[in-house]
Amino acid sequence: MHKLEKKQRLPIDIKTAWEFFSSPKNLSKITPSYMGFNITSELKNEKMYPGLFITYRVRPVLGIPITWVTEITEVSEGNYFIDEQRVGPYKIWHHEHHFRECEGGTEMTDLLYYRLPFWFLGKILHSLFVKRKVISIFDYRTEVLEKLFK
Repeated sequence: MHKLEKKQRLPIDIKTAWEFFSSPKNLSKITPSYMGFNITSELKNEKMYPGLFITYRVRPVLGIPITWVTEITEVSEGNYFIDEQRVGPYKIWHHEHHFRECEGGTEMTDLLYYRLPFWFLGKILHSLFVKRKVISIFDYRTEVLEKLFK
């Protein structure tokens, strides 16, 4: 199992942070364009809720499209939400998004636990490629959020 923890302070109040991050439609704004990220499910509600399934098409490697389905498994309004992959490239994908007020704004913490399929081949792919890719996606998001919420 692999773990990535990323913290970022944003100069916005927690209500504004929650409104932005709890809307699935904002995911495309913080995802690198090379991922070819496209939400394919019809989202009737702007806000996340437990049991919400969101389907995407992404092109993370060589432009090859894959379907990714996540379920929002837990939501604590203004505090955290959790998404878990149900269909996609990972054997396990558990992503926690935590928010707390801090001096000057909101501290956002991402905790990502993930595991690749294919046993030892997955371990090799992780060390050669996947780890850097996952980190670069979160680094991109940090940069975009810094510009978006100056």
